[in-house]
Amino acid sequence: MYQVPDSDPDLAARRASSFGASAAAYADERPDYPAAAVRWALEPVAGRAPLRVLDLAAGTGKLTEVLLNDGVPAGRITAVEPDPGMREEFGRRVPGVRMLAGGAEDIPLPDAAVDAVLVGQAMHWFDHDRALPEIHRVLAPGGVLAALWNTDVDTVPWVAGLKAASRSSVSFQRKESETLPATKEFPAFERGEFPHAHRRTAESMAATIGTHSHMLVLEPDERDAVLAAIVGYLRSVPETADGEFDYPLLTLALRATRLIPGAGAARRPGVLRTMYAVRPQVGAGHRRGDAEMEGCHSPARPSAASPPRARTS
Repeated sequence: MYQVPDSDPDLAARRASSFGASAAAYADERPDYPAAAVRWALEPVAGRAPLRVLDLAAGTGKLTEVLLNDGVPAGRITAVEPDPGMREEFGRRVPGVRMLAGGAEDIPLPDAAVDAVLVGQAMHWFDHDRALPEIHRVLAPGGVLAALWNTDVDTVPWVAGLKAASRSSVSFQRKESETLPATKEFPAFERGEFPHAHRRTAESMAATIGTHSHMLVLEPDERDAVLAAIVGYLRSVPETADGEFDYPLLTLALRATRLIPGAGAARRPGVLRTMYAVRPQVGAGHRRGDAEMEGCHSPARPSAASPPRARTS
């Protein structure tokens, strides 16, 4: 499950456009993705050589860095990102990877240009009615679309307490989705779950939450108060009071394969198939928490009051 934007298009648009001015902090403070999740995402096309990968809504390059560290050559990766501040920071962090200005609803690539489209912490912001056909267009037949989210394990009591302490007046209301909308081109999404962690202190955890969109759009007084509440809470909890700690995450990955023309669909569109899962070992009875993906850098879904946007970050 992952969080989706509220119905207020103005608030969602403000939050979606809040990241560029804080791109350096985003790059410094946000967690990366586990290599196992990225390998699983690419598994359907692992035999292709050379493998061509699109990092869509690439932000400051968190996902691209994992690809590079796992051996994908820089020359085989293309990044697309609409926000100029994020693109600039991407260039500083991962020089040598081609970066293009663009969004999920209007990808600046030719047809069948890539074997995989990966989306980190952003897919839930896309206008799926426009973005999924575009992603299908740029994927080669048999190519894979995969979306990844780092989610909180909020069945851990102190994590749940932190989430409560960090809420603000513009936090999204809780809305959950089990999967992405299936289409005739992407008839079903497979699901993988991968344990992950982010090494933090009370202060750096507050800095991470400070890069979430609900914090970036706050008035300074409320922002300072929420950050102080976060640090105060973490200093009061035994697990986090003294020095560094591991903040538990679960990385959710959803993947679907672009149908090869003429192959036909083996299953009815809309069916979620949980094909692969790695469960986190966080104690008996714990399940994956449902994180609010408020830090993701992508545009709000279009509404009648606001025309569709091509931005995805």
